Amino acid sequence: MTRMVASLSALIISIILLVSGNAFLTTLLGIRLSIESVEPSVIGWVLVCYSVGFVLGTLYVSRIIARVGHIRAFAVFAALAAVTALVYPLSVTMVLWALLRALSGFSIAGVLVVIESWFSSRATNSNRGALFAVYQIVFYIAAAGGQLVVNLGDPANFMPFTLAAILLTLALIPLSLTRMEAPHIETAERMSFFTLARESFTGMAGALTCGVLIGGFYALGPVYATMAGLDVSRTSFFMAAAIVAAMILAWPLGRICDTFDRRRVMFIVAVGAAATAVAVAIVGSANLMLLMLLVGLFTGLSATLYPIAVAITNDRMESHRIVAASATLLLSYGIGSVIGPVVMAELMGVLGPSGLFWGSAGFLVMLAIATSYRISHTPDVPVEEQEHFVAAMPEASPVLVEIDPRNEEFHASPEAEADELARESA
Repeated sequence: MTRMVASLSALIISIILLVSGNAFLTTLLGIRLSIESVEPSVIGWVLVCYSVGFVLGTLYVSRIIARVGHIRAFAVFAALAAVTALVYPLSVTMVLWALLRALSGFSIAGVLVVIESWFSSRATNSNRGALFAVYQIVFYIAAAGGQLVVNLGDPANFMPFTLAAILLTLALIPLSLTRMEAPHIETAERMSFFTLARESFTGMAGALTCGVLIGGFYALGPVYATMAGLDVSRTSFFMAAAIVAAMILAWPLGRICDTFDRRRVMFIVAVGAAATAVAVAIVGSANLMLLMLLVGLFTGLSATLYPIAVAITNDRMESHRIVAASATLLLSYGIGSVIGPVVMAELMGVLGPSGLFWGSAGFLVMLAIATSYRISHTPDVPVEEQEHFVAAMPEASPVLVEIDPRNEEFHASPEAEADELARESA
């Protein structure tokens, strides 16, 4: 394990710099727009452009990478992300910022496809479960750490944007110096939405709802905190705690999912998350520690909806269709992440900051009702026939789906097989 991580150290360092810089910038923008007294509904429309760009990026960047190569493409996408960070403070114009968010989402999708294809190229049947877990842990820790960087400067001036650009640019260095051979990208095929809804409506609904909740919170959480009266330091810890909770709760809920029927687990999680969202809306910022605890529980439960949705779907799919179904679930999540910021921002404009959580509770109640209906009208998959639960992460590109440990159709690349033979002979 240590040897495997060491061989991928350049990739891991690039991921840490890239994800921390991007997470920092996302929170910074929400705070800055609140400082500028922009209406929440307008903030939602501006920030949702990131999700639009990201979804488009996952669909089209592989063509650019195939044309110019991995390292050149990575340099282009990382440079574009850094340039957008520098342009924001030059003119606080909503149309310009919306365009910059779309470009940023597209470029971040590009660098993730490059990085994840490199991870996939080093995966074998014996190590891909560990690789999958390492990637997710590094991603979440970097995202949480990026929130704390917000404390290093005043969001009202130019310096924090420069710092974000520095982190995004530094991500270029480790990967540009790597001696690893560039991999071949095999983007996962997608199943049609109609087919997926027919065979696993609960799975698709869970992925879509998770996108609405997490997309809405990551975009508008900093806006909520600012409107609720939290200063920059408290806002950064507020967001970091939410991200860490999402990582921590995935594993115990995974064990529960392997023990009980997963649709019933999704129903309970949806109800629990809805109750927590209502509690956050009522409590507000009167008690900061209680607020952070409740928000952490809300985001932790909400984030687990996606891996539960993947598990429910995989239980109903033949092995050769799992990758296609998972890729469509990722796209469902992406569509939800476009819906979430817009709807939640409108509710925040009408109800105040608590609208973020009242709206989230509403979506969760709809998911619970839909799940309950499917439980009562379609047969369960016996627990002993369920696939093993994997804490799948939605903030990824379809390339990462290939190394999901449940993908029985996985074939190691020649580079990975050579690495495996070298390790065995050493």
